[in-house]
Amino acid sequence: MLICAALACAPQLATARDALPIERLSLPQGFYVEVLSDQVPGARGMALGPKGTLFVGSRAQGNVYAITLDPSRAYAAKVRTVASGLNMPVGVAMRNGALYISAVSRIVRLDDIEDHLDNPGQPAVVYDKLPTESHHGWRYIAFGPDQRLYVGVGAPCNVCKRDEIRYAMIGSMKPDGTDWRVVARGVRNTVGFDWQPGTNTLWFTDNGRDLLGDDVPDDELNRLTRMGEHFGFPYCHAGNIPDPDFGREKACRTFSPPTAKLGAHVAALGMRFYTGKQFPDDYRGSIFIAEHGSWNRSRKVGYRVVRVVLDAKGNVSKQEVFAQGWLGDDDAVWGRPVDLLTLPDGSLLISDDHAGAIYRITYRKP
Repeated sequence: MLICAALACAPQLATARDALPIERLSLPQGFYVEVLSDQVPGARGMALGPKGTLFVGSRAQGNVYAITLDPSRAYAAKVRTVASGLNMPVGVAMRNGALYISAVSRIVRLDDIEDHLDNPGQPAVVYDKLPTESHHGWRYIAFGPDQRLYVGVGAPCNVCKRDEIRYAMIGSMKPDGTDWRVVARGVRNTVGFDWQPGTNTLWFTDNGRDLLGDDVPDDELNRLTRMGEHFGFPYCHAGNIPDPDFGREKACRTFSPPTAKLGAHVAALGMRFYTGKQFPDDYRGSIFIAEHGSWNRSRKVGYRVVRVVLDAKGNVSKQEVFAQGWLGDDDAVWGRPVDLLTLPDGSLLISDDHAGAIYRITYRKP
């Protein structure tokens, strides 16, 4: 394993960003990590504008940030707040120069945002009929290959049975907010999804329920095979664990099992297929997953980025740790990965809402 601090990778960046202890992060040989910015409080979902601006959502802060990258893409030349006072604006997505933002019950939009970074104006409301509950109310959003906006809607509870065409699901709409459709059901809380290149198949993470102990149930990586497919919540968890309260109503075999089990309480959030060319060839088409980390387990787990490798048929062949070190041996935490994004040069960005930072991982052949 190789450890690389910002000073070693980019000696010209002697700034406050070096205060983050990235020398504790370990990566496979040839990979290097540096701090793009540590001035992004609560950094969550990320989206890249066509002119190269990085947009980042937040949760408790209520802000959406615009990061202008240095031409080297090694650090943030400027960080602006382009929206504030929003209700947990975790999700951001770009289409035709417009920035779409999730805000619990609403989806809002800032038009031509990259031409108005210093004066973005008030966002227009695209859709305002999403659930208002704040429990699992922060929403990941992304545009699919069909140019529809996909929205994750979590369950408003740890475990409960609510209207499954309104809660615990993934929906989609046209960019103007019309034609709402249910895409996937029985999804407790997804905060990350992406489409597999070449197949346009939707894959997504899902957080397992709490209060069944330290080691069950697993978080899930799922693959959608048909519209309206049901993945088990609240009746069944991780494909084979009946819920103590609702499991007698419907058997686990009647639902789609996860494509991969990711571990209990790791809090698998953002996931992206690697589409760049900078990393070694065997990384292309791999899935990177940000594990935000456990909050109520007796011994912390997660707080890392894992890589999921698929075989030629699109099935999971292995899982491995890609980046770790945000969690210390003494259970001390200094960072929590949330989302991932591949830049055009093939480097990989990771957002961290605990440290308020964006990291950039690059590769150089040893």
